[in-house]
This record gives sequence, structure tokens and C-alpha cells, in this order.
Amino acid sequence: MAWDFETDPEFQDKLDWMDEFVRDEIEPLRFVLGSPYDLSCPNRQKLIPPLQEEVKKRQLWACHLGPDLGGQGYGQVKLALMNEILGRSPHAPIVFGCQAPDSGNAEILAHYGTDEQKARFLQPLLDNQIVSAYSMTEPHGGSDPKVFKTSAVLDGDEWVINGEKWFSSNARYASFLIVMVVTDPQAPPYNKMSMFLVPKETPGVKIVRNVGVGTGTEEGSHGYVRYTDVRIPKDHLLGQRGQGFVVAQTRLGGGRIHHAMRTIAKVRTAFDQMCERVLSRETQGELLAQKQLVQEKIADSWTQIEQFRLFVLQTAWKIDKYKDYRMVRKDISAVKTVMPKVYLDVFSRALMIHGSLGVSNEMPYSAGVIDSFHMALADGPTEVHKVTVARQLLREYAGTDDLFPTTHLPKLRQAAYDKYAGVLEQEVAAL
Repeated sequence: MAWDFETDPEFQDKLDWMDEFVRDEIEPLRFVLGSPYDLSCPNRQKLIPPLQEEVKKRQLWACHLGPDLGGQGYGQVKLALMNEILGRSPHAPIVFGCQAPDSGNAEILAHYGTDEQKARFLQPLLDNQIVSAYSMTEPHGGSDPKVFKTSAVLDGDEWVINGEKWFSSNARYASFLIVMVVTDPQAPPYNKMSMFLVPKETPGVKIVRNVGVGTGTEEGSHGYVRYTDVRIPKDHLLGQRGQGFVVAQTRLGGGRIHHAMRTIAKVRTAFDQMCERVLSRETQGELLAQKQLVQEKIADSWTQIEQFRLFVLQTAWKIDKYKDYRMVRKDISAVKTVMPKVYLDVFSRALMIHGSLGVSNEMPYSAGVIDSFHMALADGPTEVHKVTVARQLLREYAGTDDLFPTTHLPKLRQAAYDKYAGVLEQEVAAL
């Protein structure tokens, strides 16, 4: 039997160092810096690179990548435990070289880029000298590639791209975009798409506007991007023509586990704040902590967090064990469906327990509630993943042609009598 819920001491030492480093050196950055992706910000460039150097000295830089790309090649369980700490700060992933969408885009370039592209884009991306964008969803069709309209046509030695993309994360800061477009409109649905590398300075690439999340009025970082007669060299096709879905899968599976563990970090922080609050405030002559409905919120939140954490870690363990994302597809999709609900539930309870302070912009709960809906849409909407889970599960079962279910009690009772008839008859005869 090999059941074990402990982390080996050597890696636990690394996690302990990360916990202290993130708390003391990285979490305060959110109050003095803007976007961690804005490389043009002088203060960002003063504060972030020295922290990145410290991470590299500890050999904790870009741990999702193999040693050939400067990482440690950690499996998903170790990465999950790391991301449970990194999720506490929006700046922590970039300090540790594992920020989305750059991490996934780096994996695509590592697998499919040319030597020249790796030198020009991949290595600077791995060193965080540049950042990138993943340009997939479209204004009219969301994240369903089967209805995408943005197209690329081969013209001599160049591809010509036309169309619009929506919510291309960090497009305003990116040096290049990885774009999913239609190249073979008459092909079967999953063979229509191809993936391209598009330098942002290419003529015809225009950010119509930058979109934010939630109710804030400041300019966001999710680009509404228009491609008008954008010409790129033939070798900027990543993978084979019509393999867009295959290329996309290079970046998705593990990333959803990382999202989940970072979400756990956020909700655990909200839970800690909730517990402090109920032990600090009195109403109607007693602490909030003594109110049974408040106790229910505490109990439900802790239970949800612990259940979800174990589920995510088990899924990470399966990925490491099988080394085949197809065998863990339903588990990953199930993680994706549970994540936004845990996020929403815990943050909503924390908001209510903090009262008017909870709905104000002086606490993080309103933003977290809205972000929970963002997480329900990122990497595919919850409803799509629920369909995937159901279809994968039902493949493990079969129906019956009988009039009644195979577990119909009269049928089981008769089968039991038939199985033990000889023994029962002997017992009756002996009476």
C-alpha cells in the first residue's frame, strides 16, 4: 500500500521558503505596482528582477519546464503545491517564471517553434524580458473554435490573417501573440484550425481597445484585437496545418490544475480573514463566532476548501502517474467545474460576514466574486466541462434491455435465494 499525504522533507523545505518569501517580499507588491506584465513600468523593473534572481538561485524558476529550457521539470503534484502558495499574490507567478499565458505559450514554442523563433521569442519569454498573449476567443463565438471566423490564407510564402479576436489576455503588453485561426474551412470541425505566431508590431495588428474585468473604469489588459491583412512568413505556422487543436492541448491540461491551486490560495486567504472577523466583532450581545448561522458558514467553507484541495491534488497525481492527459480528461474538467463554485461560495460568505466593509473596495471580496465568474469562463465555460465529465463517465457504463434495472430489488432477492438455495434448504430440514 502506498497511500501518503505527506510531502518529502527536501521539497517541504522549498515550500516553506516559498511561503515566507511570498508573504514577506511579494505580497506587498500589489499595493505599489500595477500589472506584473507591464515591462515599461520603471518601478516594476526595479522591484521584480531582483526577486526573480533570488528564485533562480533557489532553483525554483519556471519549474514546469524541463531542464533543457531552464526549469526543473517538476510533476503536477509538486507544481500544484507550489501554486497553492503562488496564488496568494498576482505578482508571485511572474517572480517564479510560471505566469499564464506565457507559460503555456512557451511550451507551444518549445514544441513547434523554429530555431530562429526560439532565439527571438522563446528565450526572451523564458527570461521574462518580454511577455506574450494567447489570442483565441472571438467576439461572436466566445471560446468555441468550431464557429471561429478569423482566417489565414496562404499567399506564396506568406500567410494572410483577417478577423477579430476577443479577450486576448495581456495583448497590450505582449511582444507577440499566438493566434488560432481557420485555415481549412471545408475540413472536419477539429481539423479546420491552425496556430500561428504573430509579432505584435506586424502591420495590420490593431488593439481596438483593452478590456478590464468587473466594474472598474481603468483600462484593462484583455485585448479586443483586429487582424487586417496581417502578413506573416510561412514558417510562423506552429505545428502542422489543421493541427490547431493538437497544438492548443500542449498548453491546457496542467494549466487548469495550476489555476485551481492558485484559487485555493485565494479562498484560503478569504477564509482566514473570515475567521479573524467572527472572533473580533460582537452583535446582539455576543461574538459573531457564537452565532450558529455564522458557524455554518465557517464549517461549510473549510469543508469545501479541503475537499477541493484533495480533489485537485489527486488529479495532479493521476497526471504524473499516467503521463497521458487523455486518461485524466474528466478529472481535469471536473476540477474546472468545481473551482468557480468554491471561489464564489467562500468569497460570498466572507463578504457577508464583513458586512458593509465586505462590499466596499477596501476589502477584496467584491472583486473576488466577479473573478469567480471570470474563472468559470476562462479555459472554457463550466457548462462545457460538465458535458465533458458526463460523457467521459457514461462511457464507463452500459444500459440494460431488461424491463427493470439490473439492481431491481426483487431481481436481486431472487438471485440471492437461488445462490444459497442448497444451504437454506439444509437449514430448514435441520429445524
